Amino acid sequence: MGRLEGKVALISGGARGQGECEARLFAREGSSVVFGDILDEEGRKVEAEIVSSGGIALYVHLDVTSERDWKSAVDAAERRFGRLDILVNNAGVSFRHPELELTREDWERTMSVNSTGVFLGTKCAVPAMKRVGGGSIVNISSIAGIAGRPLVSPAYAASKGAVTAFTKLVAARFAGYGIRCNSIHPGPIDTDMIRSPDNEVPPAARAEGVPLGRLGQSEDVAFGALYLASDESSFVTATELVIDGGVTGIRP
Repeated sequence: MGRLEGKVALISGGARGQGECEARLFAREGSSVVFGDILDEEGRKVEAEIVSSGGIALYVHLDVTSERDWKSAVDAAERRFGRLDILVNNAGVSFRHPELELTREDWERTMSVNSTGVFLGTKCAVPAMKRVGGGSIVNISSIAGIAGRPLVSPAYAASKGAVTAFTKLVAARFAGYGIRCNSIHPGPIDTDMIRSPDNEVPPAARAEGVPLGRLGQSEDVAFGALYLASDESSFVTATELVIDGGVTGIRP
């Protein structure tokens, strides 16, 4: 039996990268997975592959800055599978800027996706979780949300710091309903974001700064999300799970 057998999960940003990895892993572990993105062609392809391998999945169009899209995604989960047990707020963006040289538009876009998107997803998911007597919310933050990272975009750091604080508020506010809320703080993960040509530091150089000597993989984050989504973490809420190869915890 899978670790998420009988549960229904909703994952944002699931068409590629970490979100795709989480969707595939959750399906393998027995969850019915609803995942959303704005990359519809890629999302439908992932859905077909999960289903063809024996999993249960449903792709939906989801712009995380749209409350209407979030409501539709939650409605789709309840209509198709009868409930919602897990929310993974995974979608995120980052723009590279030296120091504070960024436009207000880039600042607001980053905050809208990374912070407001988490708020809207949580707002729409909590009522559904209350209807089934509880649930688990997993917010993908960043080590930039808990520690100073000089090369990170100021908007990205601020948005992830907001996610960290919001996670703890939700955990406190809804614990009485059996709803847990935790955040994951990845370090340098080998995804399209870190390999962007806009990135000031090449992936190989980033790996040299990791005590474990390598970049993280999407699977490293996905297995952390799996633990927090499952009943194995039933006594865990309001916590920060750091997955960074020792970057923030080990000092030279």
